[in-house]
Amino acid sequence: MKSRSESLMRLKKFQVDEKRRQVTQIQTMIADFERMAAELDQQIEIEQTKTGISDVAHFAYSTFAKAAIARRDNLLASAHDMKDKLEAAQDALAEAVEDLKKVELLDQREHGREAVADAKAEQAEFDEIGRQRHMRS
Repeated sequence: MKSRSESLMRLKKFQVDEKRRQVTQIQTMIADFERMAAELDQQIEIEQTKTGISDVAHFAYSTFAKAAIARRDNLLASAHDMKDKLEAAQDALAEAVEDLKKVELLDQREHGREAVADAKAEQAEFDEIGRQRHMRS
């Protein structure tokens, strides 16, 4: 029984670690997307300053700036989508942690029962030794 509960505990800990890694990975991706979008914002601003045209609808607006705007918008959309995935991953992590806690509680109860049984067996041994000593006297 011990090996089964230990295996279950290891499995639940592995699942929690895996969910934690997923959450961290998604958070990193979101941060990277937002950082790249901010860098593109700076490049767009520099290009607009350099050309002197900030109106996207202007016929002479920089094609580089238009492309950078499209990339930035795509990155921000991806970051937004990843935030939804992050929320789902955090929910899955919370559920995995809850499952691990349940298994840990069951394991503690099982160990508690074993400790009580061991204590009773030990007390019975002491009682028997005491009886045998008393009978010899």
